Amino acid sequence: QVQFVESGGGLVQPGGSLRLSCAASGFALDYYAIGWFRQAPGKERERVSCISKNAGSTDYADSVKGRFTISRDNRKNTVYLQMNSLKPEDTAVYYCATPKRSWRGCQSPDFGSWGQGTQVTVSS
Repeated sequence: QVQFVESGGGLVQPGGSLRLSCAASGFALDYYAIGWFRQAPGKERERVSCISKNAGSTDYADSVKGRFTISRDNRKNTVYLQMNSLKPEDTAVYYCATPKRSWRGCQSPDFGSWGQGTQVTVSS
């Protein structure tokens, strides 16, 4: 069973940058597509980005497109989310997860193996 640990969150001013890391354990990361999600209090969970298992394709929510970049380093068993030009509305707990049906990759509507999340707060 794959397990994730998210890190890299913190407090940043609007316009600043953070790089989130999603470290996997249990299985080699190269077998999995990985998605980044976020959830703010009182709001629905939002899919932020996803990267295919071979990094051949990526996708982004419209709200972050052009500002966030997802990448992976399978040798380090880690997926990253580079977050630039951060806005207050980006404030949320960020999670990584993998498709429950792995053969669907990023096209899967169902993700699981959620980590504990890392808090991102964008405020002046």
